[in-house]
Amino acid sequence: MVADRFNRPLRSLRVSVTDRCNLRCQYCMPETDYAWLPRENILDFEEIAQLVEVFSSEGVDRVRITGGEPLLRRDLPRLIELVAAQPAIRDLALTTNGVLLAPQAAALRAAGLHRITVSLDTLRRDRFQALARFDELRAVLAGIDAAAGAGFDSIKIDTVVMRGRNDDEIEDLLAFARSIGAEIRFIEYMDVGGATHWSMDDVVSRREILARVAATHGSIESLPGRDSAPAERFRLQDGTTFGIIASTTEPFCAACDRSRLTADGLWLLCLYARGGLDLRHPLREGATREELAHLIRTVWSMRADRGAEERLGSPARDVLIPVAALRRDAHLEMHTRGG
Repeated sequence: MVADRFNRPLRSLRVSVTDRCNLRCQYCMPETDYAWLPRENILDFEEIAQLVEVFSSEGVDRVRITGGEPLLRRDLPRLIELVAAQPAIRDLALTTNGVLLAPQAAALRAAGLHRITVSLDTLRRDRFQALARFDELRAVLAGIDAAAGAGFDSIKIDTVVMRGRNDDEIEDLLAFARSIGAEIRFIEYMDVGGATHWSMDDVVSRREILARVAATHGSIESLPGRDSAPAERFRLQDGTTFGIIASTTEPFCAACDRSRLTADGLWLLCLYARGGLDLRHPLREGATREELAHLIRTVWSMRADRGAEERLGSPARDVLIPVAALRRDAHLEMHTRGG
């Protein structure tokens, strides 16, 4: 297994299948207009599966399908089948906003999807519309209900906590996840890509989230076995488990084994990376499996990224990338690189 300069293995690959989304969440797509990837550059399912197989030959055994909103990609279960059929992939997951999930949940599970994560930042219809600019809360809740009945190995709820926007719903969202047998993960508001309205004042930290939960539930047990997972997991006295992803205030770069493949084949070694390796061109020009593997091996072995740690140490921490730069390069957007 190939390792980078900090001895971090290449194990987890997030694969975006589209940069398009049917919501406009404030922490990801707060602007009015966006530059999109050219459609002719978007990898087809066979190309994605081919690249996943090459990555698996270098140690990747966990794949997460992302977007944009991945369920906007037509016939997505076919890609799930192609990736699930690869013996080296032991964990295949998908992250979705849930709007289109209800009619597709059973097909995704039947195609071989192991786990699913649904983004849900509020349980209030008016607030959902304010945060996402679309009145789709009912569709999301229907999607979560369909996923709960589809037999996935696990269902997770992802909630980006923002001060003054939804931080008063921490307890309600925790109770909702518990009621459907899902585990919620509270995510600190991050200053990446298209978060052009980000401010440190809006961040509700891991420490504060734990304090709020403890105020209602009493003592909280920290669970072992995190390894390279982004979420630190906890258990309440009644057995309820939940996670916190604290990339903003307590980054975990030292254990990060994740990289990201955009829908047009750009390989990004860090969520904060300004650029990456174009794999689409060599793939479409007929590079062999070993040639592609050599590219991946060489680039990962030189990796020294620790973007979240560097941002934490920034003396003047404000918006990472200005709007003008985002409009020049769609790859800098959060919705393009797959979160």
